Amino acid sequence: MQFYSRKWIKPEDLNPNGSLFGGKLLSWIDEEAAIFAMCQLGKDKHLVTKFMSEINFVSSAKQGDVVEMGVEVVSLGRSSITLCAKVRNKLNKATIISIDSMVFVSLGADGKPNPHGVTRIEELDP
Repeated sequence: MQFYSRKWIKPEDLNPNGSLFGGKLLSWIDEEAAIFAMCQLGKDKHLVTKFMSEINFVSSAKQGDVVEMGVEVVSLGRSSITLCAKVRNKLNKATIISIDSMVFVSLGADGKPNPHGVTRIEELDP
């Protein structure tokens, strides 16, 4: 798995317990995965998040930590791409969350699933 983006945990990212707010983290990883999917399928594709499997919160992050987000392709459908994702602490490599399956679907102008036309996955530059 390649880790493409990093975030520095700031005070506005924290929950009342002083650790990284899970909703903020899910927003970051959804955006990271969507960008990754667009890079795989073509930036002109209109993609939406269709499904996200169980999210396993393994450990927490605190203010000042740097986290990195990794995404890789699990499978390619006719109008979809399925990814898995992991967020980990940059310094100690401890997993913060893992998501086994995130499905993104390519939509046509009518808002319905549309074949994306991609038949093989390209390795992206880190």
